[in-house]
Amino acid sequence: MNKKTLNDVDVRGKRVLVRVDFNVPQDPTGAITDDTRIRAALPTIRHLIDNGARVVLMSHLGRPEGETVEQRRSRKFSLAPVAERLSSLLDGDRVRRLDDCVGPEVEAAVEGLQPGQVALLENVRFYPEEEANDPEFARRLARLGDLYVNDAFGTAHRAHASTEGVAHHLPGVAGFLMALELEKLGAVLQDPPRPFVAILGGAKIKEKLGVINNLLPRVDALLLGGGMAYTFFKAQGYEIGRSLLDAKRVEEVRGTLETAKNEGRDLELPVDVLVTDDPFHPTTHRTVLVTEIPADMEGADIGPETVARFREILKDAKTVVWNGPMGVFETPQFAEGTRAIAETLGQIAEGEANVIIGGGDSAAAIEQMGFAEKMDHVSTGGGASLEFLEGKTLPGVAALQDK
Repeated sequence: MNKKTLNDVDVRGKRVLVRVDFNVPQDPTGAITDDTRIRAALPTIRHLIDNGARVVLMSHLGRPEGETVEQRRSRKFSLAPVAERLSSLLDGDRVRRLDDCVGPEVEAAVEGLQPGQVALLENVRFYPEEEANDPEFARRLARLGDLYVNDAFGTAHRAHASTEGVAHHLPGVAGFLMALELEKLGAVLQDPPRPFVAILGGAKIKEKLGVINNLLPRVDALLLGGGMAYTFFKAQGYEIGRSLLDAKRVEEVRGTLETAKNEGRDLELPVDVLVTDDPFHPTTHRTVLVTEIPADMEGADIGPETVARFREILKDAKTVVWNGPMGVFETPQFAEGTRAIAETLGQIAEGEANVIIGGGDSAAAIEQMGFAEKMDHVSTGGGASLEFLEGKTLPGVAALQDK
């Protein structure tokens, strides 16, 4: 990685403005149900505390879309629960939560921080100027720091005021989490040990087609499952019943299939699938060949023959990147394909294989199924990891200082 990191700068005594990704899931009462993203930021925060920085953390939470006072007081979008959880994770070090993210009162509070103290700004998305990357709003945020650290890989694909705009007003470097993500995902695209296998799933073909086209020339095999597979079946002329379909991209998918065939690329599609009357409340389901999907049913998981085929390809892999589940894993009847892939990856990760999970639903699935600890790296960025694997420049990374 050719970007400066925290290891390249002296932070002692400085106000360090850190973009973190504390957009964590909560239950209806506001209680945090998964603090993975908070924990992932701890190495950067602890480094700053230990080296005498005055730490100012900023993040978004949800999509309040700039709503005002009432919204700010709601635990639904307030970072108050995050401040409580962060305080407990910092071994009793108290985190001061501020009621706003810009303005004279916030500036005074930040100025009063002592070395090693931490302040957490309120949700930056309470201001619509955040997502608009408004230059004046970025300047107001920048007044809170002498140095900018971006440790929020999960939002690095967005050119927002707190992720990109601030870096035009302060010297910006990567935090430890950001650096780790770029190192792990970058290694996949540069010179990975082979065989190199990519697995792509999930529902939305529009989010993955660019990734497929970028990875196909790089991998030894690309395994494809999930809801987006049915657009590929449609492009091959098969009946897909009520399965997910992106009709606008059928021709583009047909072109991808043709390119893979002409260039001898190994694009592996499912050969059998589980079909059902309802993927979330099924009353019936069965396994069929992909050429025999009934008109009144929809696909919900890869079938056992596909699982066996994918496992055979994966057993000798030395590098694997996976983004997107193989089926509707939230429904127990349709979780087996995703579980089988996760189990196989856990097994080869214990050997010589380097296994990278590209965030999003696949990360949620392996966490839920208990395989996360076996993987070499689980990304904190779903959309960001996809755009990185697609070969796109991430605005939040590009804005940081080069080494």
